Amino acid sequence: MKNFAIKLAWFTTIYVFAFVVLCQTKLLISIIMGMYLFGLCLVLFLIYTVLHDAYKTSKTFKDWYEDCPNKRSDE
Repeated sequence: MKNFAIKLAWFTTIYVFAFVVLCQTKLLISIIMGMYLFGLCLVLFLIYTVLHDAYKTSKTFKDWYEDCPNKRSDE
């Protein structure tokens, strides 16, 4: 996931922000609708890519968060 999925997430985020900005201009409605449909497909592809990525980790829920260690000592 660190390679393709992260790059795809950044591209999708930038595309959505650009789409929002372009919606505020007097662009043709056909161009806006085409960008909307492409963006919808892009978001669905991003979700599919992230969910089907072969990323493996050795962390579990008992490891808690790396930046905020678990204060409970009963485990």
